[in-house]
Amino acid sequence: MQFTAKSFRRRYASSGTGLSHRTLATVAGLASSIVLMPILAIAWLAVSGGHADWPHLIEHVIPRATGRTLLLVSMTGAATAVIGVVTAWLVATCEFPLRRFLSAALVLPLAIPTYLAAYAFGEFLTYTGPVQELVRALFGFRTSRDYWFPDVRSLGGAVLVMSSVLYPYIYLACRSMFLMQGRAAADVARTLGAGPVRVFLRIQIPMARPAIMIGLTLVAMETLNDIGAVEFLGVQTLTFSIFDTWLNRGSLAGAAQIACIMLVIVVGLMMIERVARRRQRFSSQKTTASVHDVVRLKLTGWKKLAATAACLLPVLSGFAIPVLVLGNFALKRIDQFLAPRLIDAFMHSVLVSGSTAVTAVFLGFVLAYAARTGRSPITDVAGRLASFGYGVPGTVLAIGVLFPLAAIDNAIDAGLRDIFGVSTGLLLSGTSIAIVYACTVRFLTMAEGTLDAGFHKLSPHLDMAARALGRTSAQTLRSVLLPMMRPAVLTAALLVFIETMKELSATIMLRPFNFNTLATLVYEDASRARVEDASVAAIIIVVAGMIPVILVSRSLDDRS
Repeated sequence: MQFTAKSFRRRYASSGTGLSHRTLATVAGLASSIVLMPILAIAWLAVSGGHADWPHLIEHVIPRATGRTLLLVSMTGAATAVIGVVTAWLVATCEFPLRRFLSAALVLPLAIPTYLAAYAFGEFLTYTGPVQELVRALFGFRTSRDYWFPDVRSLGGAVLVMSSVLYPYIYLACRSMFLMQGRAAADVARTLGAGPVRVFLRIQIPMARPAIMIGLTLVAMETLNDIGAVEFLGVQTLTFSIFDTWLNRGSLAGAAQIACIMLVIVVGLMMIERVARRRQRFSSQKTTASVHDVVRLKLTGWKKLAATAACLLPVLSGFAIPVLVLGNFALKRIDQFLAPRLIDAFMHSVLVSGSTAVTAVFLGFVLAYAARTGRSPITDVAGRLASFGYGVPGTVLAIGVLFPLAAIDNAIDAGLRDIFGVSTGLLLSGTSIAIVYACTVRFLTMAEGTLDAGFHKLSPHLDMAARALGRTSAQTLRSVLLPMMRPAVLTAALLVFIETMKELSATIMLRPFNFNTLATLVYEDASRARVEDASVAAIIIVVAGMIPVILVSRSLDDRS
């Protein structure tokens, strides 16, 4: 009788003591409900919260904000697609000066949150910034009335800022795809008379379409999630409208109604991405035996200089400018690194990020391990719900998290008042627990994906051998799988920790009074036009964000 992994799972699913698949599926379902609850809360608030503000929203807020949001997403998507695809193709298929260095350096802008990039560009391109000072020095202008200079605080400025730091999502996906394609298809096309540009446009781009769609979806999600950059640059998006309607107009129901519109956009983006991948499955198959067998096209003359410049400019724009601007300000304020407000914000960031990392990794591990032990409708649905959380903007999650937590707080408070005459106050919604909940929902898919990839590297025969030697499923997990999964667990925890430290949208709306993280401290200073004072906390965020980026850059360098 053939003994397969599937038959092994059926035989040992309910035998012995330990973790049965039914138990794991139940826990996975409970974990996915954590993601689902805020979404249901938003829908309930939007429907039952009254419609007093709806006429004002539908007439003055929603049309303009929706148009601006769609325009910003589409323009940013187009810009990042051009930058990401062209640079990925150049470093994967061509040979030119500094190619190996730029192949890894092109990932560096991922360490810069969009709101930090906006603050840096605002200082870099302002009237007193180095660019306009150079213009006045070169042409002899004395005042701003003597010349025209584009305003960074505009929709075009927002596109420039976001495309400068978000293009690596497309670059990473397309670079891997171009390397996997190898040269077989390109060589066949060239033997039929096609030049390099025509091969790129007619052969390699269509084959890389799934990777481009994945990258574009991530770019769109990050653009929708941003609140710091769009507010600083004066672009009224749906995200900012939620923030303004809730906090400035005091209408939670109105904010929930706008949030529902954003959820529709998010669902639409995710469906488009899934359909695009389903229709282009053929392109994921590798066409050569090894990445290292790729023979790159050696560029000469002006072409090699143009290729170097095309790959260098995104690194300068998305990484060098923000780091130089913020770093220059921070060096002049070294004494502020020990300021009490900064130390408090740092400790709060570590507390929130650490708690989120532990929670997300635990839930992600349950989801990944449940999928490993056996597929079922519950585990499939749980995995899909977990992946949905990343697409929900932080401002939307903030509304969805606040409502159920406030309801639990009120129930606990009312019960203790009746029994003991004691008021507990806001135990959940009025503390950092609300931030941890929102960030867990948002970054759970990151933890689950990393851990699932780690499990896929472990042969199912390890489970079989341990069970055949008399180990229960719990003992197998504890003594065999967990030690081997330690690198994946640490990687997942690190990624969630760093992303939570950079998160602004949910944190700024859910933080308790007198509770600042590094991100909200930067936001407060920048909103008061004190970007110089915000630079110290900003540099700490950038340094923290560099850790996973350096790991990615090293892996790219090894494969180049």
